[in-house]
Amino acid sequence: MNEFMKQAIEEAEVGIQNGEGGPFGCIIVKNGKIVAKAHNQVIKNNDATCHAEIQAIRMASKNLNTFDLTGCELYCSGEPCIMCASACLWANIQKVYYACSVEDNASIGFRDKKFDELIYKEKMNNLLPMENIDGKEGLKLFKKYLNIKNKIKY
Repeated sequence: MNEFMKQAIEEAEVGIQNGEGGPFGCIIVKNGKIVAKAHNQVIKNNDATCHAEIQAIRMASKNLNTFDLTGCELYCSGEPCIMCASACLWANIQKVYYACSVEDNASIGFRDKKFDELIYKEKMNNLLPMENIDGKEGLKLFKKYLNIKNKIKY
């Protein structure tokens, strides 16, 4: 398993164990070093924009003292939604690696696919290089999340 993806999945587990949001974790890497690590905090912050990728972009920008994340790569447990993929474009993220697909997200109750069907796949994939890696490990995390009782539905 890719070490950065492993850490993104571990970060997602922290978030779900603390009841802060869905099973989404994110690592941003520049020059082989982690510059940000975050997880979904939608529930914790009562803020629909607190997806793991957005949180990590905010943290990386602060840590690097720049809004321009050129040369950075992003590793996330779930394929970015259109909001997060757009934020990656605005931040100049070089490439995105994800473990679980939008279809996997839908299989555990998330509605990303509804938005994806509108515009995402056809246009976004031409703008932002994305690659699916370590899907089996991501699915283990998603199954763990699916079995949590009394979780808030999105």
